[in-house]
Amino acid sequence: MKRQTLLGLMILCFFCGKAQSHYPGQHKGKFAIADQLKPAVYAFDLQDVRLLDSRFKENMEREQKWLQSIEPYRLLHSFRTNAGVYAGNEGGYHVVNKLGGWESLDCEVRGHSAGHILSGLALMYASTGDGQYKIKGDSLVRGLSEVQIALNQDGYLSAFPQELINRNMRGQRVWAPWYTLHKILSGLIDQYLYCENKQALDVASRMGSWAYQKLKPVTPKQRTIMLRNEFGGINESFYNLYAITGNKEYQWLAEFFYHNEMLDPLKEEKDILEKKHANTYIPKLLGLTRDYELEGKGDGHKVADFFWQTVIDHHSFATGSNSDQEKFFKPDHQSEHLTGYTGESCNVYNMLKLTRHLFTHTAESKYADYYEKALYNHILGQQDPATGMIAYFLPMLPGAHKVYSTPEHSFWCCVGSGFENQAKYGEAIYYHDQDGLYVNLFIPSELTWKEKGMKVRLESSFPEEGTTLLTIEAAPGVPAALHIRYPSWAVAGASVTVNGKKIPVKGKPGSYISINRKWNKGDRVAVHFPMTLRSIPANDNPGTVAFAYGPIVLAGVMGTEGMTIPAPYSNPELYNDYYTYNYNVPQGISNVLDIDVEKPDASIKPVAGEKLTFKTAKEGVLLKPLYDIHRERYVVYWNINPGSSKDKVKHQ
Repeated sequence: MKRQTLLGLMILCFFCGKAQSHYPGQHKGKFAIADQLKPAVYAFDLQDVRLLDSRFKENMEREQKWLQSIEPYRLLHSFRTNAGVYAGNEGGYHVVNKLGGWESLDCEVRGHSAGHILSGLALMYASTGDGQYKIKGDSLVRGLSEVQIALNQDGYLSAFPQELINRNMRGQRVWAPWYTLHKILSGLIDQYLYCENKQALDVASRMGSWAYQKLKPVTPKQRTIMLRNEFGGINESFYNLYAITGNKEYQWLAEFFYHNEMLDPLKEEKDILEKKHANTYIPKLLGLTRDYELEGKGDGHKVADFFWQTVIDHHSFATGSNSDQEKFFKPDHQSEHLTGYTGESCNVYNMLKLTRHLFTHTAESKYADYYEKALYNHILGQQDPATGMIAYFLPMLPGAHKVYSTPEHSFWCCVGSGFENQAKYGEAIYYHDQDGLYVNLFIPSELTWKEKGMKVRLESSFPEEGTTLLTIEAAPGVPAALHIRYPSWAVAGASVTVNGKKIPVKGKPGSYISINRKWNKGDRVAVHFPMTLRSIPANDNPGTVAFAYGPIVLAGVMGTEGMTIPAPYSNPELYNDYYTYNYNVPQGISNVLDIDVEKPDASIKPVAGEKLTFKTAKEGVLLKPLYDIHRERYVVYWNINPGSSKDKVKHQ
């Protein structure tokens, strides 16, 4: 997020009699305005899914420790300072150990982390049922309510004064104040929806009323100027606040933040993304999509899908991530952007949110395929297993390495979205329509479908192996369809057994395998997708190639020579030092392989006894999943051109 960044959405659909919404689950009866769009499928509440042991659960557990380690009074310090009230330790008179990085008192986006953490705590409470996360969220909400009252500015709430908003309205230089307010507003809404915190809704509603009075007098010319500054997904939050309360002022606010300059060209299917700040752009589509769902008409899905497909096909890397120095590059020019600043994590966070919206509209497997790719190859490996810290970028520079945050002195935008990413792994595993269950991801978990009286246990060592076992632990007593995603990468076919009996597989990769029957307790469905090695060439250069095994991007392990990572963390010193970070790539690291890209398995062989580990026959390069490479250098894209003078990587 240079001097701009991201914003968000959580889209757990739910189904209930009183009102229905594409926003998070666990909120029956909490929406005054029902969505008019009837989705193809609904997501389950996070509380209905519990993760079993896996790498995903390990990531979530590391996140839990970090969430619990940050004291509320430290998060509230900048808010209280802004309000001129006592900002010390709630438990005594000690001076606060202030948070650093983007939460420093001289940083214009201070306060954004409190919003992310409110969301993270709410998601973690829903994902685990552990009351400690609700208790901590309640404490933060109480503190923010006290600050809002002390400020006494018609509902305004932030860790910075309104002058930053005024600068934005005047078109003067300022770092994304509405983006920061969106994080706070979104976190409060999540606390209400997931944690039953009515005080959070009251604080959010007062923020909305202040914003309406603040923006109502704005002229069209002034509006055009101020919308050029990043505002994240605040339009999506205002749509959700409108849906919850029925207050038309919030709908007006959401429509106010429709950015014509960026969105109108998409209606004409024009790709104008080059040089646009990617994470400023993506959340605009979230608001557009939320409007489409509420209204049930218009071209919102068509526009959002065009944007999504354009990003996926022409602006993304093999990992599902996108951007170079946070900006979209020229379409199909991946090989020219293999730098140390590719793949901002917030972009993937928001693309996954948009993907979930679009999937519920149509239930097309292409969305689930992308979700899997980006989740495994970026989000899962965003967290450092040794410390739980978060990487801002996923560098594509050959010989680079991941650079992580610190517990108290970074708080970049991607740290904020990371608090949410690691708490909601259960959100996209399962979906349902009226009569059937969809299994989209092969993440070990248990699902309780309360409305149908059905409970399913999913066991798998995927992606180490291609077999998944589904056990019916409680049966609905009536026929129901089970739709298992047939991944687009599964070109070697699929096999399915029900209670040990093989059944014919209809369909093809990029669709669903559907089994219709009356299920009984104890029924077991085993599905196997053989995984194969494949090449993924850059769009603009068939000689620049990444390799994947099934959906998993493999990277060459290049050691630690020249790395200057202080133990135990590796953070840059300044707010944005990740743009000047010197990876010190050794001259001896080569990104050349002599491989037939049409038959990679002829030259890349599995290492005996090692899961998901391969070695190139000629060069002896060890290849492992990118998500498993930490505190080491790596290469993702290779130059397949033996004897080329380009056999040494560019340095930076």
